[in-house]
Parts: sequence; structure tokens; C-alpha cells
Amino acid sequence: MEAIQHFESNKENYLSELLELLKIPSVSADSKFAGDVRKAAEYIKEKFEAAGVDKVELVETPGHPIVYAEKIIDPSYPTVLVYGHYDVQPADPYELWDSPPFEPVIKNDRIYARGACDDKGQMYMHIKAFESLMKTNSLTCNAKFMIEGEEEVGSSHLETFVKENREMLASDVILISDTSIISNDTPSICVGLRGLSYVEVEVTGPNRDLHSGVYGGAVANPINVLSKMIASLQDENGHITIPGFYDKVEVLSDEQRAEMAKAPFDLEEFKNDLDIAAEQGEAGFSTMERTGIRPTLDVNGIWGGYIGEGAKTVLPSKAHAKISMRLVPHQDSDEITEMFVNHFKSIAPKSVKVTVKPHHGGEAAVVSTESAAYQAASRAFEEAWGKTPIPTRDGGSIPIVALFQKELKVDPILMGFGLDSDAIHSPNESYGLFNYYKGIETILHFYRFFSELER
Repeated sequence: MEAIQHFESNKENYLSELLELLKIPSVSADSKFAGDVRKAAEYIKEKFEAAGVDKVELVETPGHPIVYAEKIIDPSYPTVLVYGHYDVQPADPYELWDSPPFEPVIKNDRIYARGACDDKGQMYMHIKAFESLMKTNSLTCNAKFMIEGEEEVGSSHLETFVKENREMLASDVILISDTSIISNDTPSICVGLRGLSYVEVEVTGPNRDLHSGVYGGAVANPINVLSKMIASLQDENGHITIPGFYDKVEVLSDEQRAEMAKAPFDLEEFKNDLDIAAEQGEAGFSTMERTGIRPTLDVNGIWGGYIGEGAKTVLPSKAHAKISMRLVPHQDSDEITEMFVNHFKSIAPKSVKVTVKPHHGGEAAVVSTESAAYQAASRAFEEAWGKTPIPTRDGGSIPIVALFQKELKVDPILMGFGLDSDAIHSPNESYGLFNYYKGIETILHFYRFFSELER
């Protein structure tokens, strides 16, 4: 296959271009990086132009721009729409990184940088695969690309763009590489994602910070109160206590759970990797089930009072927390958010005031394994990896997957190449050179098999 030969001879260039992209701190959550987010979008646009698209533009939104590109070789041919994102998570805390997060380094055949895996490395594979197809005149179907800059903050403006451009985005499959595989020895395709409800809570006690000796014991301490409220959200069995939370939870059959259990998983290796003595979660479910088919509630951040060096005996006026709930099929993120708001306020003692600010959310999604697109993806993995990929459900959330299913009437193929050990969203995020290169190769095979199956 000429495109693969072209890719093999241009590996170093494809890597150096990715490293340049990783140097751009495109943190969408922090307004001080707004200029860098746009710089990343412009870089992507330039690379599409060099790759040979017919059309590429920065589509402005009230937030960060969407990069849209396309190459239509024949309207009668099948069309692939690729989705990815160029924004990244904040790199804080910087002091926990072994090397600066926006100065990519390669160690032990891995790229270390914020966004290396999520999602710059995985998204950029698609641009380079497309370029190899174009440079060798091997593209056998139409290609469209929608690369956004707000995925890490909820894709709040993407829904409007999708609804207003259904015809432009019309396709036969949507390819997304923003998930992981089981291991480099065991490839897999994600066929299910959890939804998300994300909120921020504030508990206010006295109208100012107080001396903990003068007032302690007589006035509610918001941090103490918040801690007790959060602790009450789950019982001793890891069951979430919000009334109605489980009413619409999809319960998988014993047969479905048995199929899930066939995926290789080593609990001891899991614990050793995380340096924990024991796993913990909802009673009655395995570790893989807890992260794939069951809903969760986790505190993502908590703060209040004095946290500087040394001591300051303060009774704080306020305490805060950020809380995320991962949802499963049939749970509605807006309904769950409303349930949380009502319940959290109801359990607050009269000694404090509580506010809850919803941030963003999205719905869970399940993808069919019967489609021609899935079969093409499976064959592409078989060709590149020498093994049939295992269908798995991922614990993470990509809210736009359900949006695409609803608005574009197309099932996305979640053809990711990351590893759970890549430390996405954490210090020292990395992406293997093997995964980057093997991903490009697999994508090239996908185009070939998809064209054959769809014509």
C-alpha cells in the first residue's frame, strides 16, 4: 500500500510536527491561554492546507474556533467525518511534572507533554494519515474533518455548529480517536461511553473568616459541613444516595456481563500500577464493570480556608468543591444535575447557605458492532496489529458522541489508541511512539476497508 510506504518514509516529519503542536499551551479552561488556543487552531489549519484539502476554515464560535476541512473526490463515494479536539486540560500542578508540560520530551519511546495523548497526538494521526493518502493519490472516499477547541470544557458551542451544518457534516461514519485500547498486545474498540454531570458547590457560613479559637465550636465551619455532606452522598456499599439517581440506570444481563469479563484484566497489575493496596467501589460489581457500566460520583477538587505554608488558625467563611457524576445509558444528564442540586440543598444544615453551579454534562452512548464501519475498523486493527480487537466500554465521557448520533444519525467509531497508563488529565501525560505510528497505520487501513465495504 503506497500510503503506508509514504507514511513510513515520513515518520520523523510527522513526529516533529506533533511536537510543535504540543508546545502550544491550548488550555481552553483558562482564559489567559485564549491566544494560544487560537494559535493551535491556526496550526491545524495550516497542516490541513499542506495535506491537500479542498477547503479549510476556522469557524468562529462565541468561544474557541472549530477547524473544518474537507476533501470531496466524488459525491457518490462514501464519506468519512473525523472528529477531534486541539484543546487540552490545564497542566496544574506544574511542580509534579518531571519536565515542563509544554516542552515535549521523548523518553523510553514515549512523548511526554500535556495533550500528547488527549487529544493532540490521537487527533493528529488522522491529519497525517490523510496526508499520506493524498500524497500517494490513494484516497478512495471523501474525507471531512471537524476539530474543535472546547472539548475539555464541555463542547458548549459544538451543538449549535452541528445543528446548523447537518448537510455540510453529512457522512457515512464518524471517526473519533480519543479513547484507549486494552494494551499494546490486546487492541480494542470502545463501543460504549458514560455520560457526565459536572457541578461546583459552595457552602457559606459566617460572613467573614473567623478566629477559630474565639468562634470555634459556636459557629458552623463550612469545610466541616461540606465534608459531611459529601460523605453522605455514598453509603458503605459505594451506592449513591441521591433519591431517584438509579431509576433509569441500564442494568446489563448476566450474559452481557460475562462477555465483558472476557476482556483481559489483571487486578494485581491494576493495583500495582496505581500503588494501592486494594480497589474500592460499588459492591457487587467488578473493577471493569465499575468503570464501564455503572454510574459514579467523585469529588474532583475541594478547597477553603487557609492552605498556604505554615499555620493560620482560621474558621473559613466558605468552602467549595467540584463534583462529577459519570452516567450510564438512559440517565439524562440534566435530570441528574437537577436531582443533585435538590438533594444537596436539602441535606444542608440551617447553619450554612448552599449554592450549586452546574458546569457541563452529556449523555452516555453505545455504538453498534454490526455496522460496516465497525467491521472496517475491526479489519483495520487485524491488518495492523495481527489481532482482532475486543469491543469494550470506556469509563470516560465524550458528550458529543450522543450528540452526533442524535443530530447526524450516524454511529461514531471510537477508534482510540491510547493506554490507561498514559496519565491523561494528570501530570506527566504521555503517548507512546508505537501507538502514534501504529494508529496512523491502522487509520490508513480503515479507509481502504471502509471504501470496499461501502461501495
